[in-house]
Amino acid sequence: MNLHFNRSLIQEYKNSSQIARVLTENWVEKNIFCPSCGTPIQSYENNRPVADFYCLTCKEQFELKSKKGSLGKKVTDGAYDTMIARLKSSENPNFFFLTYELKTLQIHNFVVMPKHFFTPEIIEKRKPLSPNAKRAGWVGCNILLSALPESGKIFYIHNQTIQSKDAILEKWAKTLFLKESHGEQKGWILDIMACIEKLHKKQFTRQELLTFIPYLQTKYPKNNNIEFKISQQLQVLRDKGFLKFTARGNYELIG
Repeated sequence: MNLHFNRSLIQEYKNSSQIARVLTENWVEKNIFCPSCGTPIQSYENNRPVADFYCLTCKEQFELKSKKGSLGKKVTDGAYDTMIARLKSSENPNFFFLTYELKTLQIHNFVVMPKHFFTPEIIEKRKPLSPNAKRAGWVGCNILLSALPESGKIFYIHNQTIQSKDAILEKWAKTLFLKESHGEQKGWILDIMACIEKLHKKQFTRQELLTFIPYLQTKYPKNNNIEFKISQQLQVLRDKGFLKFTARGNYELIG
């Protein structure tokens, strides 16, 4: 995998946004494989409203977001209402995020975020454009990367270190069970996954997770039995092969 853009592609371009688009899209098409099945991906025609790339083999779709510098806690996206509608659609793509150094034209990070991790909760509504703006009243959105569990961020390149293809395919397959969950049910599973990650331990206890009850109570104020919901989601994650039960009240992350 080449960590540098092809400089020869931009000799005729002056506009910075056009340069970024040409460089990043060409690099992705030349270097990135589908995280679902491992085969090469292809680019759609320009200005397709839903996605930038697709896999001819398994039909997964991907939208590319790129930026200079670090990945950060959020990434700017398009119209808020459009994004929320897409989350409910079968046409909602997975997201590729690419960061690069402008001076060296070198890729620092490349990560895929599976669409089954995306919920309305991670979409931040921006303020409407001012009455004097060209698109007065238009409302955009941000994708809150910090709100995603780490298991929903699958790196191909992490701080300029290339990850193995086998590891990428394994991490993708590990959370496919989330496609079966919707609405609040999915929210609960993702929240418990995030709480487990905050323990920073491969092995943990149910009792340790109960320390997150106050936090979960603020997210689900109408639920009067948070402790039961925690136990329920641990059971789900165990049944789906994300965790394994090692002893009474004791669990271990798989992989």
